[in-house]
Amino acid sequence: MTRGRIAVLGAVVAVCFALVVVYVLQVRHAGSVSAAAAPTVSTVPMADVLAGPHLVFRNATLGADYGKLAAVTLGDPGGARAFGSTSCERVYATASAGVCVTASGGIAPTYAVASLGPDLAPTSSAPLAGLPSRARMSVDGRLVSTTTFITGHSYAASSFSTATVIRVGGRDLPNLETWTTYLPDGQRLVAANRNFWGVTFATDDDTFYATAASGTTTWLVRGSVKERTMRALRTDAECPSLSPDGRHVAYKKRLANPTPGVWRLASLDLTTGAETLLAETRNVDDQVEWLDDASLLYSLPRSGTEATTSDVWRVPSDGSGTPSVLVPYASSPAVVAAAASAARP
Repeated sequence: MTRGRIAVLGAVVAVCFALVVVYVLQVRHAGSVSAAAAPTVSTVPMADVLAGPHLVFRNATLGADYGKLAAVTLGDPGGARAFGSTSCERVYATASAGVCVTASGGIAPTYAVASLGPDLAPTSSAPLAGLPSRARMSVDGRLVSTTTFITGHSYAASSFSTATVIRVGGRDLPNLETWTTYLPDGQRLVAANRNFWGVTFATDDDTFYATAASGTTTWLVRGSVKERTMRALRTDAECPSLSPDGRHVAYKKRLANPTPGVWRLASLDLTTGAETLLAETRNVDDQVEWLDDASLLYSLPRSGTEATTSDVWRVPSDGSGTPSVLVPYASSPAVVAAAASAARP
């Protein structure tokens, strides 16, 4: 290589390095501005919140507690919050247990799934391969599901691969890709590019719903843990969530002639097959949570200098009403309608 080329290469490297430095400083400045503008959050002991119906979530208030597991009472969801000791990428909880997907720091972060006790303190941890996406539990806490991206980092991408695993009593079952899946026409889904994600459990510790996909087609599937099978119910439904009474499944739906990565929330009546589009018309890329049998929760990111934070929104499940913020500075909500103390041995 000539001296001239070496000089040009050195100049290019220097410019790139300078741009990186400027970008990092800008991001830090924006984060500092946002953190300074974030409201002061009142705190209460975790035991006080867990003594009654509550909501568990990932705290999105910028500052020292950003990313930590948190909880508020359902009676005052916008009020004082309790913080756990664990930081979570995704979190879910029931009256008897919880699950927190954790991340280590560093250039190449590693992930783990932590089991939580009824007090939401970690009891054990196991490695988790891939970038965390979804986490759910059955009502009794016996079944746990996690979805990670093995390649890619978004369901809007043209190419990605997921790994979805169900754990029974702490024991991993095989990846859902190895289970038998039947399409609406009765044929088996055997495509090499099949993916599964977004599990939600029924109360019988056997039935579950999830997303199956191949290429650009997605299906809502109903599965059986005992039989290791899934059957497609309809297309264009992703990240399902089963209502507390088991009568409806809510999901994000790809509309006709969709723009990649644009979804609309919908609810399906499992008895009649009637589908209802909800009043939330913004793009929601989340697995919704049922607040009760009549309303849904989901997180939406903010914009501008607050793009690193988000809020938990509420909308009626019958298509009526107007979306409203239930918990500011929060994501990954999990509703616990019973007191945690009632589920302790």
